[in-house]
Amino acid sequence: MRLVTDTNVVVSGLLWMGNPGRLLEAAALGRVTLYTSPALLAELTATLNTPKLARPIVRSGMTLDDLLARYLNVAIVVQPVAVPRVVPNDADDDQVLACALAANAELIVSGDQHLLGLGGEYQGIRIVAPAEAVQLIGG
Repeated sequence: MRLVTDTNVVVSGLLWMGNPGRLLEAAALGRVTLYTSPALLAELTATLNTPKLARPIVRSGMTLDDLLARYLNVAIVVQPVAVPRVVPNDADDDQVLACALAANAELIVSGDQHLLGLGGEYQGIRIVAPAEAVQLIGG
């Protein structure tokens, strides 16, 4: 299954495990194929650089570069051709949709209410919360 995860799911998976961590683990084991884009990687880097995540990163025993490398070991970078304007007032969410289209993804995994509020799908791509994604991949 081809998936795109939004940034807060990736951060949660890298730092706290839970269902987001199970998704990253499934990608590492080859049970799913995880996709990202340059814009989503830039957002991830900026998010991990925020002061509120400094302590959790230290507790993880990894550096920011280690966390990014860990993610890039399980994610394939795609370059969206265009970024749709779909989510009002949140261009970052539009980047998730653009990545999913470029990756021909089957699933977008997000905890973001703007994305989840799109009616459960965008152009045939299901949008689900991390717990549902874990159920769908059987893990």
